[in-house]
Amino acid sequence: MEKIIESITNEIKVSGRLVVGFVLDANDELDDRWASIRHHFGQASLDLPGKPRSSGTIVGRLPRVGVWLMPDNKSPGELEDFVAQMIPDGDAVWPLAQQYIKDIPEPDRKFAATKIRRAEVYAWLATRENPGPMGAAIGKHDLTTDGTVCREFSRWLRRLFGE
Repeated sequence: MEKIIESITNEIKVSGRLVVGFVLDANDELDDRWASIRHHFGQASLDLPGKPRSSGTIVGRLPRVGVWLMPDNKSPGELEDFVAQMIPDGDAVWPLAQQYIKDIPEPDRKFAATKIRRAEVYAWLATRENPGPMGAAIGKHDLTTDGTVCREFSRWLRRLFGE
């Protein structure tokens, strides 16, 4: 992730580029992540607001540059936190996947305590008809895209790249 943030200046300065979008995990410290991103944007002579906009941040003209912090620009977390919100309400397997991860004794867990949501999402994905990556679950309609966070992300993409 740090390599992506460090590449911000170069990506923004690519000749002829009209639009650049960065989708990054907020991770555990949203404010620290945002400060790092602001620093690198400043090196590219672009000013970001003091906090990420809840609807996604877009600055500049040529290129127009956007930043979306997963999951929702206001919460710590990562892509899997976003995807967890796409699991259909009332899904019978989701609480079972969560319980499965919870029941793994801590000494036997091969993932960090901060990655529990990631483990839960992948446990849930493993129960699909054709287990696979998160993107495939969208295409197979295992995940819904009509929730609030998906609508906000979609609006940000349309504002950034134009319709």
